[in-house]
Amino acid sequence: MSATRPQTADNPTPLDATLKKRTVVQGEAFASSDPAHELNTILGSCVATCLFDPVARVGGMNHFLLAEPPKSARNETFDSNYGLYLMELLINEMLKLGANKSRLKGRLYGGASINPELGPIGTANASFARHFMAREGIQTVFEDLEGTRARRIQFRPASGLVRCREVAPVAAPKDKPLVRPQSALGNVELF
Repeated sequence: MSATRPQTADNPTPLDATLKKRTVVQGEAFASSDPAHELNTILGSCVATCLFDPVARVGGMNHFLLAEPPKSARNETFDSNYGLYLMELLINEMLKLGANKSRLKGRLYGGASINPELGPIGTANASFARHFMAREGIQTVFEDLEGTRARRIQFRPASGLVRCREVAPVAAPKDKPLVRPQSALGNVELF
């Protein structure tokens, strides 16, 4: 007989075959009150917000690529890659399921700087998520933001339980690939 660790918000019970697993990909938000739902995602510079209403037993997760559209963007260019859109979408979906905004509790994950050549995208996403939560009066009970490692998130929205694990970096070759001479590339004919 093996000992089991107590179930906590950061240590959900072992995965159950009866769970309805759903991957929340970049540009999505999903809310549920179904105790059998488990939401999963993998984050690099993106941020995921896990919100939970402990009274209504409703929760949800989003996964955004960029914080906010540039100030020069018009409303027509406002899309699901932006945190501003996905935060509002997630809250509205949870309200439809009976959540109350004043009871929401949030956990923030991601915003890593995995590739320094991409600039401070992860830091900007993390900063946006923190400020959005404060501005909207949603209590952040935990955050695992920034750093240099990717994260795998598993969230059970009806109970608010979350597991976050760092993803090992993939070993990439350190040498640059050899450039083939133009004559070796050949011609491509498109049909």
